[in-house]
Amino acid sequence: MLPKLKAFLRNHGISLILLALVTYIWFRPPASVTEENRQVGPWSVRLTDGRTLTSEELKGKVVLVNLWATWCPYCLKEMPVIEEFWKDNRGRGFEVIAISVDDPPEKVAQYMKDKGYLFMASTNDPSATAAFGRPSSIPTSFVLDKEGNIRFKIDGQVHYPRLENLFNSLL
Repeated sequence: MLPKLKAFLRNHGISLILLALVTYIWFRPPASVTEENRQVGPWSVRLTDGRTLTSEELKGKVVLVNLWATWCPYCLKEMPVIEEFWKDNRGRGFEVIAISVDDPPEKVAQYMKDKGYLFMASTNDPSATAAFGRPSSIPTSFVLDKEGNIRFKIDGQVHYPRLENLFNSLL
């Protein structure tokens, strides 16, 4: 039996390592959340439809600011969750702005259109970088209260129940 196992590992070892890596990437642990409770300065971004969105326009809403990229597998996996949560809660004063950290505007617009996502998306802007900083990893998200203050920072992929826990008390 041992020689067969050695032969199997010799022939398929790389495949097993790759399978384990893909499994880890796909099912990695949930995101970590830290309480921030801090003010953020004014910021603005250009949306995929060409309009400029300012932080002032979002006052009175509870906002998820999601820093992401079209090449990030975790970002792509969380986008349908964000869309679903947004559709379920926008009537309660919830808004999303997904800010791509390094994709060109055309690529972001095409991605959102191809996937049918209706929440707001943009490319990064120096004022947004000044407000939220450069993320050490993506996705990174921020939960803003109705006054525009950062209440929570989420490092990693968001999940619907986590969004419910963070937002329900703020809406």
